[in-house]
Amino acid sequence: MDIRMASHGYVRVGVCTPACRVADVAYNCEQIRNLVAETPDCRFFVFPELCVTAYTCGDLFFQPLLVEKARSALLELAAFTSEHRVTLVVGAPIAFRGRLYNCAVFLSDGEIRGMVPKRFLPNTQEFYEERWFSSASDLEATHLEWEGQRIPFGDDLLFRAGSMPDCLIGIEICEDAWVANPPSGRLAVAGATLLLNLSASPELLGKMEYRRALVQAQSARCLAAYVYASSGPGESSTDLVFSGHSLIAENGAILAETERFRFDSQIIVADLDIERLVNERFKNNSYGSSRSEASFRVIEFSLADLTCEQLLRPVVATPFVPQAVEERAHRCHEIFAIQTTGLAKRLLHTGATRAVIGISGGLDSTLALLVTVKAFDKLGFSRSGIETITMPGFGTTQRTRSNAERLAEMLGTSLRVIPIDAAVRQHFADIGHDESVHDITYENSQARERTQILMNIANQVNGLLIGTGDLSELALGWCTYNGDHMSMYAVNTGVPKTLVRYLVSWCADAEFSGAIAAILHDVCDTPVSPELLPPHENGEIKQRTEDKIGPYLLHDFFLYHAVRLQNRPSKIFFLAKQAFGGDFSDPQLLHWLKTFYRRFFSQQFKRSCLPDGPKVGSVVLSPRGDWRMPSDASAALWLDDLHQLEGVVGEG
Repeated sequence: MDIRMASHGYVRVGVCTPACRVADVAYNCEQIRNLVAETPDCRFFVFPELCVTAYTCGDLFFQPLLVEKARSALLELAAFTSEHRVTLVVGAPIAFRGRLYNCAVFLSDGEIRGMVPKRFLPNTQEFYEERWFSSASDLEATHLEWEGQRIPFGDDLLFRAGSMPDCLIGIEICEDAWVANPPSGRLAVAGATLLLNLSASPELLGKMEYRRALVQAQSARCLAAYVYASSGPGESSTDLVFSGHSLIAENGAILAETERFRFDSQIIVADLDIERLVNERFKNNSYGSSRSEASFRVIEFSLADLTCEQLLRPVVATPFVPQAVEERAHRCHEIFAIQTTGLAKRLLHTGATRAVIGISGGLDSTLALLVTVKAFDKLGFSRSGIETITMPGFGTTQRTRSNAERLAEMLGTSLRVIPIDAAVRQHFADIGHDESVHDITYENSQARERTQILMNIANQVNGLLIGTGDLSELALGWCTYNGDHMSMYAVNTGVPKTLVRYLVSWCADAEFSGAIAAILHDVCDTPVSPELLPPHENGEIKQRTEDKIGPYLLHDFFLYHAVRLQNRPSKIFFLAKQAFGGDFSDPQLLHWLKTFYRRFFSQQFKRSCLPDGPKVGSVVLSPRGDWRMPSDASAALWLDDLHQLEGVVGEG
């Protein structure tokens, strides 16, 4: 299913490092045209600083022949944009009123749409730009006349794509980005979502890392996409070596970068999510309160839309779980530290030296127990003050019960085993429920009986009841209201299900060892289940959560994109196709996405009265945190967005 890029808020950008020859304008322009011709699935291209002539021309910039040839080349490249329906941003020297300016030239629709001169001219160490060029601050006019065309001129220009008004482009040049107060900051405040930097940055030891960090930081600080096009080895002359290190960043993440020290032309292409950047700015009142005293002229241009099936940007299937082992371990360490510190603070505040926790042998309660143990260790409390309660019921299997009880004993906690069968049967008799009817009453009666036991024991020992439910369960409402939904402090409410398993596994490897680690690894291998329905005859788990509500792998993906990025359902479906196309069919993705939205909206009432719990990441569903949603909001608008896909996808 082909998707129009602009309809989902994407702009495809090609960042080029062309092969070049110093002062050979014809050759350099040929390389520019070749790169464009070789990349038919892109309509917007950014090239390095002074790429038309080359940056290292030195005193050749004083030669009128070179400057005049560059001018002719720009007019030819402008005509080229009309022929190929592309937009180019190139670097060239521009003569104006007796001064020479180092400019970024914006070419589109067969015309030169505007020229942006460099403001900060480096003139130290290996740089001598003030010898040849004047700064944008020296300008005394706003337009330049070329062959009857009145061209906007100045560093107060913004360029807006007519087909996508939120794609507002601001430009700075090389050194502009390295100063204390770069122009890109005020460009972003003025609304620029896409920042371009045309650069010629010679390579030095350690500069690559610094450059990458600079680009990342500026894109994050400006809540923008930042495109950095850098000159390649063909610029290397006399004492300087250029590597051609070009980068594309978006809101602090590097999407693509070139291989350095290659003499042939290179291009990297990425799809920038302009819609996401606009939404990030909506949510950030610090951005909204930023002010710029400068005024800007907005130049309209046409940007041809693209149709594609595959995005040219990473779309990870597990947005909460880093793919790199070292990064994942680091994240687990940080989350575990946040959880244990949050619980330790609550224990100190309440004066509690005892804690109560119900354990089932499942992932969530195991993680909560480990957090509690480490919080007690942090405070110097005896682990015997942790009352671990197992409450076997109608669906409890030997595997999970054994793991829970052995783990509690080996960790040195106080263990109580309290079967709930008799109490629940008495309750069935009291309310007149047939035990053979395995409905929601049958299941929830067990969950509420367990919570009653835990709450009362917490009162009995003057302890704090620790909640075990995770973020994914809260999103789907997969918890019993006033049952496992309730506690006195819930340590897992910020951790999605796909990450819980990795946290328990990390604890096994990093925080514990031996027999304890072996139990933890077995817990990780156990199917996710509430164990409220009787098991199979062979004693294995019969009730599997994901058979009922769908794969947590998908739901965590949906949750991240719906809550963290505020993407509309049809866009989430499109992204899910990128991430899961080989594992789930389109009808399956659509089915489970509908399930997610139906449950997410209908179950908000459970989230509106959550107990406290530590915020560990950027997705939070606490009504006191980052998510304030009315319990009675309708899901119709979001489901209608998905209904429009049914004719193409089918229900499957």
